[in-house]
Amino acid sequence: MKLDFTGNTRRNVIAAGLNKAVGILFPFLNRTLFLWLLGPAYLGLNGLFGSIIGVLMLAELGFGTAIVCSMYKPVAEDKREQLCAYLCFFRTVYRWVGGVIFMAGVCLLPFLRTLVKGNVPPDIDLHILYMLHLLNTAVSYFFFAYRGAVLNAYHRQDVVTNIRSLVSVAQYIAVFLILLLTRNYYLYVIATICFTMIQNLLVVREARRLFPEIEPRGQLSVRRRRKVLDDVRSIFMHQIGAVITYSFDNVVVSAFLGLVAVAAYGNYWYVCSTVAGLPWAVYNSMIGGFGNRIHTETREENFRLFMRANRLVSIVVIWCAAMMTALYQPFVYEWTKGQPELMCHILTPLLMVLFFYVNQSRQTLLSFKSAASLWRADRWKPVIAGLVNLGLNITFIRLFPAEYKLDGVILSTILSFLFIQIPWESRVMFTAFFTPDQAKNYWIFQARSAVLALLLCGVTWGAAVLIPVGGIVGLLLKGMASAAVSGTLTVILFRSDLREMLQKLLRKRAPER
Repeated sequence: MKLDFTGNTRRNVIAAGLNKAVGILFPFLNRTLFLWLLGPAYLGLNGLFGSIIGVLMLAELGFGTAIVCSMYKPVAEDKREQLCAYLCFFRTVYRWVGGVIFMAGVCLLPFLRTLVKGNVPPDIDLHILYMLHLLNTAVSYFFFAYRGAVLNAYHRQDVVTNIRSLVSVAQYIAVFLILLLTRNYYLYVIATICFTMIQNLLVVREARRLFPEIEPRGQLSVRRRRKVLDDVRSIFMHQIGAVITYSFDNVVVSAFLGLVAVAAYGNYWYVCSTVAGLPWAVYNSMIGGFGNRIHTETREENFRLFMRANRLVSIVVIWCAAMMTALYQPFVYEWTKGQPELMCHILTPLLMVLFFYVNQSRQTLLSFKSAASLWRADRWKPVIAGLVNLGLNITFIRLFPAEYKLDGVILSTILSFLFIQIPWESRVMFTAFFTPDQAKNYWIFQARSAVLALLLCGVTWGAAVLIPVGGIVGLLLKGMASAAVSGTLTVILFRSDLREMLQKLLRKRAPER
């Protein structure tokens, strides 16, 4: 069955865009309330527990990704009984995963205090709070998290995304009221657990409504189970590297610099990760379609699709990088009310912009590589890069002057991307799936995009600097000037690409499903 790539992508992008609007506005308000009502130490605890849970989620091993990617072929061939068997296998695995995550988390309780430098807020029991965060993660695996695999395999991420958006709005309204009326962090986390369960139950209902014939039943053949397990082993290596690269940053900052430094780093990281949601909404909306086209089209046609997707994502990434360059520091200053302990010097946001561009410019390739199940060929790449990143983190924090220690954390990740991850994953993609000749076209485009990004960032920053007004009014004026300049230049520089993409997205096609 050949799915409607353009139609499904359009739905997914719209749903993801709305979800990211919710994900930008409400978490921002949530983080702001944390800072104003509870203080940076609570915010630091939130970041620390998030990083610890990220490490524990290694127990998932990558089964979710492996199962969904294994489903792409039976979806293309319309083998529904095989899909049912995959779903049944997934359900069994996730029940075990939830139990393992919870038990592993409990084993960390005796060592929890050693991960926090300095004092903990006096009204908080660190262990109880940690157990609530742990329960929120484990409960998802018991409450039908596996059901979303069917929707993802059929390139219908929009259904899951819309549910997340609605539940998120309800959840944030509830926790806002809790913070405003009680300032009780425990009730805040308990409410989050309840909404996690509600979200999973709604996904189950929609999956059954759209695909009633796909139910968890039957057994996978030994060969297919072995294939999934082989993929899982490779994905697990990628997850280890990702956790070392991303989650350990907060742990290292907390252990060496304290919770307030975690909050400061977290503020800059939050802005970067929030903006990253815009290109994410584009490339993540395509991955199910990539998986379907890999099994229904030739590699030449797939390369054309890959480059079209890469051009679209690059345009979004370049524009976002330009806006971040101009507004990053003024925004953080107004957001934190200029509190010295939560502000960094200008090099920090510039490094964050560079990190954002380097990381996001590789995501289309990673999405296509994942859809093609090419994990084994570079399974050691993320582990080696993650260990190098961790080593550089500790080295830079020890060697750099006090005001540049957080910059060392960001710089170490950028260096691991540039010199290990990007060369390695690109080589795999252009030898195992595409060709070296196609690689030349890809790298020419990437080099051209980097030059245009540098140009656009410089011009947009210059437009914002020309506005001498401070405060919220000044931030709004800088934002309007930056949007006008960067938007105009983006349209001029990429006019042919934008015209082609808009025509394809707006074109009416017969539904394929």
